Amino acid sequence: MTRLRFPLRAKFFLFAVLLAVGPLILVAQNISRLTRDELKSAANEDLTSVAAELRTSFDNTFQGRWLTPLMVIRNGVDSPDLDIAQKVSLLTLGLQELPQVAALQLSVAGSDLPILVTNSKYSGRVIAAGLDPVEVLSTPADLITSISGTGQFGRPVISYMPEIDTWMATLVLPLNTYIAGREVTMAAKIDLDLLAQMVASHPFAQRGVIAIVDHAGRLVLTDQPRVIADRQIVASAMPLIVAGARADALQPYVRPDGEAVLGAYAFPSHFPWAVITELSEDNAYAVVNALTWQIAKVGLVGLVLAAMGAFFMSQGLTGPILKIGAVAQKVGQGDFAVRVRGVRSRDEIGQLAREVDQMIAHLAERLELMKFVSHSTMSAIRKAEDSGMRRGGERRRVSVIFTDIRGYTSFSESVPPETVVEVLNRYFDVQAGLVNKYGGDVDKFIGDALVAVFEGERMEERAVAASVEIIADLQKLLSVYPEYNLHVGIGVASGEVVMGATGARDRMDFTVLGSTVNLSARLCSKAASDQVLVDEASQNAASISGRFRFEPLPAVSLKGYAEPVPVFAANLRVPVRA
Repeated sequence: MTRLRFPLRAKFFLFAVLLAVGPLILVAQNISRLTRDELKSAANEDLTSVAAELRTSFDNTFQGRWLTPLMVIRNGVDSPDLDIAQKVSLLTLGLQELPQVAALQLSVAGSDLPILVTNSKYSGRVIAAGLDPVEVLSTPADLITSISGTGQFGRPVISYMPEIDTWMATLVLPLNTYIAGREVTMAAKIDLDLLAQMVASHPFAQRGVIAIVDHAGRLVLTDQPRVIADRQIVASAMPLIVAGARADALQPYVRPDGEAVLGAYAFPSHFPWAVITELSEDNAYAVVNALTWQIAKVGLVGLVLAAMGAFFMSQGLTGPILKIGAVAQKVGQGDFAVRVRGVRSRDEIGQLAREVDQMIAHLAERLELMKFVSHSTMSAIRKAEDSGMRRGGERRRVSVIFTDIRGYTSFSESVPPETVVEVLNRYFDVQAGLVNKYGGDVDKFIGDALVAVFEGERMEERAVAASVEIIADLQKLLSVYPEYNLHVGIGVASGEVVMGATGARDRMDFTVLGSTVNLSARLCSKAASDQVLVDEASQNAASISGRFRFEPLPAVSLKGYAEPVPVFAANLRVPVRA
């Protein structure tokens, strides 16, 4: 026996739990929800303020510590009162006052030899790495040309320099001074380690995550630059960085590893970055989780008491219901002889047991009756359950096949009746199986004849397919029982019929009537043994598939038809798709 999905014992258990701990759960939910809302509001405010604070710190540091002093140096170098040597000295002095500036250079348009002054601390690190400081710390001419062409003067270009394991910002400023009639620009390499220290030393980093990402979703200001665009908040911020938007936002989401987090982002004005702050919901809601755990412990005590009461209450009620369930399961498996035993209570459960027994008896009767009627009859009965079956019918377009066993009369006279019934059933099993295979419905058996109806799409093709396969399968049956020496002739016709109930008021038959049925019967009578004769309408429709070979035969005169009727012998050309 399969396990019940929701047994009665579980229902009593649930009912007792609701009575015992339901009010407690409702109160706990309200407290938790209110507390969670307050904590979420506080966490969101914290996330937003931290992101905005770092954004402001980045902008102030860039503007106050680097851009403004470099503008002063640029203006001094731009003075027409200074010669080249004095300009270089000004660069050197300026470099001494700006410890985060790794190099300053003057570049003349069209020249590959810039005037470069480097910070000894950084040049020493480059030399220690076995590289040329001039090559590493100088600003390439093509980068200066690109910045000049886009007008992005004063906007830092960020890059990671693995040679000295640091992030650098390249800043290019134009000069009004011309040397030999050529434009001059000043470029600076700025170490961004100060910004990285701001992020690492921020108090929020002890309980949350601060990430600085660029337009490609890559972590910056870290010694392990990697792409984290799979985080939902990073993916949301990336297009805003590209578009130059500066709209701060909050966003709860789930990380790819399944951790639920709260996040916020802000955008520095001077860097193509987003400052992202994240806090896991576990940390944000730690107080709520502790409160919930305390309430859960109290509720557990009530749950145990409720479970004990539910167990004893359910023992006296579930037994009869389980017996009824076991009987229902056996009925589902096809056993209609089973009955509910041992349930004698005079309550609703006892009444249910008696009604189940009556239902099983009625089902058994109905199942046996279904074997004697067609599918279309059963469908009509179901549709007419409310009003009852009424005599009459409706026009439908169908394909009808009529089969008849040749030599059946002489065979039935030469063998015992039991053998006749056995052989007839065997032949009908083959024919009915193929009718069902191709979506047809056996309308009736008339002695040794079978009438089947096909409706719907490709009905002509399916009717012809079933007919030719009946001939083939019965020939196989004859190879096993050659002593039968029984063959079948089949007629197929398509057209309009009247389908409905006919007969007396208290004894009706649901069947098909009309000239199409008569035509299929007439064609069957003209068919030779192992031959399928098809009318013109069926031949025209079934020919479209190209699966059959139709041999036109001389038109035949049929009873009830004034003119000879065109007929075709159908044979299978290729395997037929059911």
